[in-house]
This record gives sequence, structure tokens and C-alpha cells, in this order.
Amino acid sequence: MKRLFLVAALPLFLSGCAATLPPDVIASGNLAASPAEVRPVQYHSPVTGYTHRAPVDPKPWRNQNDAQAPEGDAS
Repeated sequence: MKRLFLVAALPLFLSGCAATLPPDVIASGNLAASPAEVRPVQYHSPVTGYTHRAPVDPKPWRNQNDAQAPEGDAS
């Protein structure tokens, strides 16, 4: 049992000690001279599409099921 624990725990421990290297591509500091086109930032209200909905009583479920049932289904 102890060997099985070691076999499982050793790779986890060693992967936690591994050094991570930065990526090969690093953004330069001269972004103002880049040829990329960027749209200007505009303010959008977080409640732009809000619609007030009040709670309502549920409709009879049998009528809704019958309305959505296929035409040829006779149950």
C-alpha cells in the first residue's frame, strides 16, 4: 500500500516543483506604433436590455402539453 501511494504521490510532488518558463512571444512595450486597428471604447449601460417581469400564476400544464404535441399523436 505504501508503494502504491509513493507511485501516485511522487509525480504530483515533482510536477509542483517543476519550473515554468515564460512563453517565447512577449508583447513589446511599443504598442502605440502597432498597425492594429482598434475601435474606440464606448460606454454601455449594464441595464440596457432590462425588461421588468412580474411573477404570474402557472398555467394549466395539460393545455400547454397538448398545444406542443405533434398533430398525429393520439394519446
